Amino acid sequence: MPDDVSNALSSSPRPLIVAPDVVRGIGRLFARNGIWCLPEMPLRSGLRADMMGVDGKGDIVIVEIKVSKADLLGDTKWTGYLDNCDKFYWGLSPALDRQCLETDAFLPSHCGIIVADGYDAEILRPAPTRKLAANRRKVEMERLARTSMRRLVCASDPYTQRWNETEC
Repeated sequence: MPDDVSNALSSSPRPLIVAPDVVRGIGRLFARNGIWCLPEMPLRSGLRADMMGVDGKGDIVIVEIKVSKADLLGDTKWTGYLDNCDKFYWGLSPALDRQCLETDAFLPSHCGIIVADGYDAEILRPAPTRKLAANRRKVEMERLARTSMRRLVCASDPYTQRWNETEC
């Protein structure tokens, strides 16, 4: 490859990674590891998890996606996710500075870190397991299952959306 082409390629800016790219990369990582997630899962508290799913051990996993430092530092609601899952991850774009996640304000002993782009992802820090109470787990599993089935049915037959109690 000629030097001028090589230099142009190496100095070109990195493509912008947006939240759907991070979701796709994490989805691929999780699928390879038997973790199946739904995007945009509404929670009883009124929050909406960017990704929520179940791993092979039956643990409920939530991922909060962040692609900008302002969004990460400005999120004051994220601790509300911890009451709805056994494992919590931050899902970040590769260029995002992760240093703040090591501070006490971000509870590093409660949270895992995943870095992802639109093609793949890597777990940088595994999420510790903090088991939900049995009754809470049952409620969350049922909600996740019903939401999954509703989305599947509505996607295959748009006519059924008229009986949908929430959005598909």
